[in-house]
Amino acid sequence: MRLRCQVFTRAQQIPWDALMPKGRGVFYDALRDIDPALAQQLHDIGIGPRGLTPLGYCPPRFDKAKTRGAGIYRAGGQGIVEVGSPLLHITQALAEGLTAQRIWDWGGVALQVGTITPVLPPRFATGTALMRSQTPVMLRSTARDESGQLRRNNYLLPGDPEWVPYLQINLQRKAEALDLDPDISVEEVTWIGARRRFTTSATGAKTGAPVEVRLSGAPATLQAIWSWGLGLSCSGGWGWVQA
Repeated sequence: MRLRCQVFTRAQQIPWDALMPKGRGVFYDALRDIDPALAQQLHDIGIGPRGLTPLGYCPPRFDKAKTRGAGIYRAGGQGIVEVGSPLLHITQALAEGLTAQRIWDWGGVALQVGTITPVLPPRFATGTALMRSQTPVMLRSTARDESGQLRRNNYLLPGDPEWVPYLQINLQRKAEALDLDPDISVEEVTWIGARRRFTTSATGAKTGAPVEVRLSGAPATLQAIWSWGLGLSCSGGWGWVQA
């Protein structure tokens, strides 16, 4: 399940280096206010044998903002922020914590919080789903060079031979962490957006691209992916699936 949050700001733009990573702090603060142990577990341990974090979000979108200019992420007026998790108790804690807040600090930009609405996932009764990401999907190769070291430039992009297999592995691991049927397949890549690089933390920038993919799998598994996201670093705003 996901939450659709109405926000408002008088700011005209959001710094690009604050756009993707700052939501993580906002949502962890909301969880910490309601369930400190849950917030600590997700931050330090995660779930499943690989310590995954079942949380995803989409940074603020201001579709009617008037600001224009190269290198500017436009803001202003009414906007939308979405956050979700495949685990109901996490989404419920987020809803309670976020409802109690009135202003979010999103990288120095004040967002006034309005109505927060729960959004249920589609049923996916046929066992297939067409999912388009709102934010870039990020994947990294674990291939090593001749010396046994991980390749330095190991980000994968749609069209790379390894991209589909790595996405499929990512989705299967998410299903396994949730004790769901891991038999999920990437049947087709139907659209590829522009490559993007985002600053994510003190470690630098990460690279990905928005995509649309056709998936097949158990309905409950597809619902979980819809609520969580595609690829790596979903808890940092990557790979959010459009509703």
